Amino acid sequence: MKIRDAKANELDYIRNQRLAAYSEHAQVISDDHWQALKKAVSSKADTQDGVELIVAEIEGQIVGSVALFPPKADAYEGLVEEVDYSEIRLLAVSPEARGKGVALALVTECIERTKIKGYSAIGLHTADFMESALKLYNRLGFKRLPQYDFEPANDGVIVKAFRLAI
Repeated sequence: MKIRDAKANELDYIRNQRLAAYSEHAQVISDDHWQALKKAVSSKADTQDGVELIVAEIEGQIVGSVALFPPKADAYEGLVEEVDYSEIRLLAVSPEARGKGVALALVTECIERTKIKGYSAIGLHTADFMESALKLYNRLGFKRLPQYDFEPANDGVIVKAFRLAI
């Protein structure tokens, strides 16, 4: 597996792959929440200044991606106040590549890049319906930070904040 920065000409492919990866959740959440999630994963927030878009390749094929937002970036387009640590967003793995360590490799790369920059923490947001993501983040030692939770669709689904001291 190769982890690298995304190229500008790969953005459409990455966004389409991301949307396909997240679409599995459409059956377990309300339509309003799916529309909010779909808008978030399709947005161009990953092109903001300082955002690193990272991909995982297996045999030359992009099988996953993640966006690493710098501290104080508007990672959630106004839904969360500024935080003073890096933020992992938009982690997605193609269905055919699941179970191969792609998500772990991408999150580990984000943690390493954050360490290299000298930051003391990294955060992320996820919801209970993203069960495999929650298991990964818990296994890596991320801790809850409920003061940064938000409810994007006013449907009772809380997007929960987590942070890892590094």
